[in-house]
Amino acid sequence: MTGPILTADAVELALAHLRVRLLPLHRALRQAVERQTAEAEQLTRPDLTPFCVTAQEAQLQVDRIAAGVPALGRPAEARTDDGDPVGERELRRAAAAADVVLPLDALACRFRLDRREQDVLLLALAPELDRAWQRAYAYVVDDLNRRLPSAELVVTVLTEGGADPASVRRSLGPAGRLRRHGLLCSAGPSALGWTEELVLGPGLPEFLLGAGGTADLMGEDPDEVLPPPGYTAPPQLAPEMVQRLGAAVRSRSIDLVGLWGGSTTVQRDAALALAAAARCPLRRLPVDLADQAAGAMPEQVRAAAQLAAELGALLWVRSDELTGPAGAAVLDLLTRSRQPTVLTGAAPVRPAGLLAARSYAEVAQPDPDHDQRRRMWAAALPVLDEGSLTELASRYRLNGEEMRAVAAVADAGARLAGNGRPAPLGDHLAPAIASVTRGRWAGQAHAVTPTRTMDELVLPAEQFAHLQEVAAAFRTWPRMADAWGFRRRAGDSGVRVLFTGEPGTGKTMSADALANSLGLDLLSVDLSQVVSKWVGETEKNLESVFGQAEESQAVLFFDEADALFGKRGEVKHGTDRYANLEVGYLLQRLESTDALVILASNLRENIDPAFTRRFHFAVHFSRPGPAERRRLWHQAFPAKAPLAPDVDLDVFARLDMTGAGIVSAARSAALLAADAGEDAISMGAVVRGVARQYQREARLLQPAELGPYATFLGQPGARSAR
Repeated sequence: MTGPILTADAVELALAHLRVRLLPLHRALRQAVERQTAEAEQLTRPDLTPFCVTAQEAQLQVDRIAAGVPALGRPAEARTDDGDPVGERELRRAAAAADVVLPLDALACRFRLDRREQDVLLLALAPELDRAWQRAYAYVVDDLNRRLPSAELVVTVLTEGGADPASVRRSLGPAGRLRRHGLLCSAGPSALGWTEELVLGPGLPEFLLGAGGTADLMGEDPDEVLPPPGYTAPPQLAPEMVQRLGAAVRSRSIDLVGLWGGSTTVQRDAALALAAAARCPLRRLPVDLADQAAGAMPEQVRAAAQLAAELGALLWVRSDELTGPAGAAVLDLLTRSRQPTVLTGAAPVRPAGLLAARSYAEVAQPDPDHDQRRRMWAAALPVLDEGSLTELASRYRLNGEEMRAVAAVADAGARLAGNGRPAPLGDHLAPAIASVTRGRWAGQAHAVTPTRTMDELVLPAEQFAHLQEVAAAFRTWPRMADAWGFRRRAGDSGVRVLFTGEPGTGKTMSADALANSLGLDLLSVDLSQVVSKWVGETEKNLESVFGQAEESQAVLFFDEADALFGKRGEVKHGTDRYANLEVGYLLQRLESTDALVILASNLRENIDPAFTRRFHFAVHFSRPGPAERRRLWHQAFPAKAPLAPDVDLDVFARLDMTGAGIVSAARSAALLAADAGEDAISMGAVVRGVARQYQREARLLQPAELGPYATFLGQPGARSAR
């Protein structure tokens, strides 16, 4: 008797485990051969062996297996009190000591396989190891062409110990774990499921033989819907209502439920909550397999519905899949079936024929309010204090799955930063939120990671106070809207801001700083990609932009907003009518979004009055005064810039220039100094840079405005090249 290998690598341990587990199967196979021998006609003529497996040959094959083949060797036969081979128990100890998980055990744990299901897998693996098993299988089923396991073979071999043949057959059927997860696959079509030959799923033989890999990737039930890690039911669904509805589904007094509202993720979580209340699994109907052209229902979809019925599962169908010919075929199937079904969608879809044939109930699930979001954050990040949870609920409108992703990313970042020691989780929340929400941009807008801070803004005190009010309003609006009831009022969905002022007065920079102070990205709209000459395309592009801002928790910024939000005119041409429709759509979309929307325009008079009355804040950016210009000049030159001692920035602060003009003039001065080979940016270079900026603005710089430094205007390089 060969004992367990106590010092072995993973491959040797896996092989040793298979040797131990194949022993009782070999014994059962021998008994099946003996039974078949007693019943079958004895064919001893050697010239008939190409056409059948004789009893003598079958005995020879099982003896060959018993004698031990190079791939398996001879297994041990001693058994423990609970029926497991002694060698298997000792092998598990050896594997634990070597920090190795035996592949068969890993597979059984991952898919919750009982011992009989494991034996079926081993029967399918055995022909991969030695052809002697194939000849013995063919003899047991009395068919030389069937050398692989089938339901007939498994029942014949494994039911001698008193197991119910019907239960074995069910475990090998479509509803069994082995077939559902793809651990066993059909080797080819058969007129009878009883004789259908089975093989191991792709990669499974190598995995069981210790070639490596993970059990999670060895099989999958594509239609099974499982709760994700850390799952909690959507808080906007009242628990008592879900329990009452689940009880009705369980008793079949209700067999069709509509859960309307929310994103696809929220819809899935709501369907999972209903399935849990009904005490049944949740399975997706693979509508995508339906024939889109002919509207036919392929056998795979019908089989999926039948499988859900056999498993007693709740069938989940998304309403956006019930379109076109395929959707019509699915509706027909649902109408003829009484299988409990849940329909989900952003908006209700209520086919009259389906509702007439079923017992229907529906529930609307609105977006979670501030208190519900705070509870969702508390479930995802229980270590945070109440203040932090309230802040997160006010600033970010994420769904449950996104919150769980933030928690996982933040936890990983904290562990990495701590290098094995606990690190504050709160320090890693902002980058974790950015990782989860960023990167969802389409061509109509581009994301800008804010870099400016509120301290960098050089604005009059009144304008700066307005920006701070905007930030405070966005933080407190969700709580005020829900706790004080303002959300119920039409048009009160978010915060909308209008920036007006001449070019270069700080509108774009202020939007960047405002987004940065809120910890959000800035989603800048590319008007060239949004506005289209084709009817309806502009509205479609705008919907995509608003959707991106809402999903990614970004500040939506429309620069040069006159092109979209301009005044509506009199309808004189056909295009005028459609242009006015675009404005009407924007009015509706502005009132329905929860995102912070900022519009920037050079002239407030160019904006349609219907928009201006819908803004919560209007900030006018005036040209900077002397005090602001002095600060702007000092900020225009970086700390590392070699500014000469003779440069008197107070002189330039007297010039009427915008912030953008000052930055441009400082850059021109640096370029002129570098081009002239100067070691520092001199007063003359700054004067010439200012002159260049005046020329770009089509303005005349009077020498009197520069005082004694006007002499630099006549030096070489003072004129701009044409």
